Amino acid sequence: MSRGKFIAFEGGEGTGKSTQARLLAAALTARGIACEITREPGGTPGAEAIRTLLLDPALPRWAPAAEALLFAAARSDHVAHRIEPALAAGRWVICDRFVDSSLAYQGDAAGLGEAAIRTLHKVGSQGLYPDVTLLLEADSGTTEGRLSARDGDAADKIGGRGAAFHDGVARAFDRLARAEPHRFHRIDAARSPEDVHALILAALGDLIP
Repeated sequence: MSRGKFIAFEGGEGTGKSTQARLLAAALTARGIACEITREPGGTPGAEAIRTLLLDPALPRWAPAAEALLFAAARSDHVAHRIEPALAAGRWVICDRFVDSSLAYQGDAAGLGEAAIRTLHKVGSQGLYPDVTLLLEADSGTTEGRLSARDGDAADKIGGRGAAFHDGVARAFDRLARAEPHRFHRIDAARSPEDVHALILAALGDLIP
């Protein structure tokens, strides 16, 4: 049995990652491709418990190093108990965020540096990277409107950080995509969900039978 493909959706807040992950999973299933959809932080009971610690706005904010360690711990459990078993069984895994989010948010925007995040990832998750990373990008006016409609004033502990932080995240994703063009596909996420989905299918055309 051949190993499944690992597809990650990345991008800033409000770019439509969750919506597009669901649409891709439905499209693959319709084509007879076994797949599962998951998210980070989360995807396993242990990782979901850590997600609450990281994102619940009622809890105190973690220092950057502690935050990065918690993300790495959640990812390690996720990889060991869900992602790797699914891939080994020949299923495709579609993940809403993965290590590139840690590189952008904790590595760049929070100032820990790329080397520290990659070291944590190598130790905790054996350096697993997606086969394809779909980077969804949209202007701030578009994303702010979507976030307001989705969350109102109830942003999570990371999503609710200031504009300067999220500008740093966007710059970091741009840098990562430029450094690894073989893995990243940049998607114009300001379009309608149907148009964005079509762009994603086109980007994955060489992988989808």
